[in-house]
Amino acid sequence: MNEGKVVEAKPQKNLQDFDPKKKPKRNKYAFACAMLASMTSILLGYDIGVMSGAAIYIKRDLKVSDTQIEVMMGIINIYSLVGSCLAGRTSDWIGRRYTIVFAGAIFFVGALLMGFSPNYAFLMFGRFIAGIGIGYALMIAPVYTAEVSPASSRGFLTSFPEVFINSGILLGYVSNYAFSKLSLQIGWRMMLGVGAIPSVILAVGVLAMPESPRWLVMRGRLGDAIKVLNKTSDSKEEAQLRLAEIKQAAGIPEDCTDEVVEVKNKNTGEGVWKELFIYPTPAVRHIVIAALGIHFFQQASGIDAVVLYSPKIFQKAGIKGDTNLLLATIAVGFVKTVFILVATFNLDKFGRRPMLLTSVGGMVVSLLTLAVSLTIIDHSETKLIWAIGLSIATVLSYVATFSIGAGPITWVYSSEIFPLRLRAQGAAMGVVVNRVTSGVISMTFLSLEKAITIGGAFFLFGGIATIAWIFFYIMLPETQGKTLEEMGESFGKIWAKPKNGKGVENDNERVSQVQLGTNGST
Repeated sequence: MNEGKVVEAKPQKNLQDFDPKKKPKRNKYAFACAMLASMTSILLGYDIGVMSGAAIYIKRDLKVSDTQIEVMMGIINIYSLVGSCLAGRTSDWIGRRYTIVFAGAIFFVGALLMGFSPNYAFLMFGRFIAGIGIGYALMIAPVYTAEVSPASSRGFLTSFPEVFINSGILLGYVSNYAFSKLSLQIGWRMMLGVGAIPSVILAVGVLAMPESPRWLVMRGRLGDAIKVLNKTSDSKEEAQLRLAEIKQAAGIPEDCTDEVVEVKNKNTGEGVWKELFIYPTPAVRHIVIAALGIHFFQQASGIDAVVLYSPKIFQKAGIKGDTNLLLATIAVGFVKTVFILVATFNLDKFGRRPMLLTSVGGMVVSLLTLAVSLTIIDHSETKLIWAIGLSIATVLSYVATFSIGAGPITWVYSSEIFPLRLRAQGAAMGVVVNRVTSGVISMTFLSLEKAITIGGAFFLFGGIATIAWIFFYIMLPETQGKTLEEMGESFGKIWAKPKNGKGVENDNERVSQVQLGTNGST
C-alpha cells in the first residue's frame, strides 16, 4: 500500500528502535507537558497530607467522634469515584486537556467550601465536591502523560503524578505546621482553604498545553496530531512512526495524508465496558486483571493508613505534643518525596518489574518490623527507646520503599497497558479500584486498630503486601521500551490456547488480539 514511498527504501523500522537504553536527549517539550498535566495530582496529595494534621483540630473544634473523623478522612476517596467514573467519557468527549482544567475548577470550589465550613455537615459537602475533582485528576493526568510521551522516557514522565502526590502530601504537612499556631477555629480552616491556590495555577497553566496526539487522531485531526508528535518525539522519524501506529489503532488508512479526516468510529466510550468485561480477548482480560490488581494492592498494603494516621502512629510509638507529631509527619513527607524522585529518574533505566518487586519486598519487611515494634511498645510497661526508634525508622523505610516502586509504577503501568480505544475508561476503572480500596482502609483504620491493636493492623498489611508481591511476579510482564500500541503483545499468554502443543495461541486469535489492542474491535 505504501510502495513507492521514499521511506520504504530504508530498512524497515519500528518504535522499538527508539529504545530508552540509547538514552536520547530528554525531550523538554514532552517534559513540560507531563509536568503541567501531572500537577493535578498535587490536589490529592495536599488533601491527604493536610487532613492528617487538620483532623486533630477539627475533632477539638467541632466536637466530633473518632468514627466521624475516620469517615471524614476516608470518604473523599469514595466521593472521587464520581469524578473517576465520569472522567473517562468526559476526556473522550472534550479532550484530555480540558478535562484537566475541569478537574482543577471542581477542586477549587471544594477547597473553598471546606475552608469556610461552619459545621461537620458542611465540611462533608465540601469534601464531596473536592472528591469529584480529585477523581477527575487522578484518572486524566497519567493517561494524558502516557499519550504525549515518547517511548524512551514514558516511565520517567508518567511517574510524575506520583511525584506531585508526594509533593502535595509534603505541602499538606508543612501547611499543618504553619497554621497550627493560629486559633483553633481559624487554623484548620486555613489548612483546608489554601488548597484552592494550586488548583487555580493548574487550570491556567494547562491551557498552554497541547491536546493529546492520540485524542486528536481519534477525532480525525491528523494535521494537529503530527504537530504535537513532532514536538514530543525524540526525532521526526519517530513522530511519523508514532503517527502511523496511532492511525492504525484508530482505523485510519496508513496512506491517508489529509490533515482532517472523517473517523467512522470516533471514540466516545460506547461499547468499551463490553470489550473490557463481557467479551475481552485473552490480552485484554490479562490487562484488566493486571491494572485493577496493581491499583488494589497499592492501597490495600496500607499506604494511606500510614500517611493519614501518621500522627496517631507516632503517638502510639511514644512521641508526645502536637508540634512534635506534626514535625514527625513532615519527615514522612520529606522521605516520600525524596524517594519518589529516585524512582522517577530510574524507571526507564531498570524497568518496571525489578523496581516494583524490590519495592514491595521492602514494604513487606518494613510493615512486619513496624508491627513487631508497635506490639512490643503496646505490651511494655516501660518506655523502650529502641522500640520507639525502630517504629519511626520502619515508618520511614516503608514510605521510602513504597515510593521507589509501588507508588509511581501503579500509575505508569496502568496508564500504558490499555489499548487506545479502551484506555480512558480502563484507566478510570483502575482509579475507581484505587480510591475504593483507599477509602475502605482510611475509614476503618481507627476501628481496626481498636479491634486487633495497631500492631495487628500492620501485620495484616504486611500479609497483604506479601500476596501483592506474588501477584506482581506472576501477572505483570515488563513493558519498558514498548510503545502504547505494542502492549497487547505482552499480555494474554497465560490464557492463550496451545497450538500443536507448543504453547502458541491460534494465529487467528493472535491477530484478533493484536487488532483489539489497536482498534478495539474483534
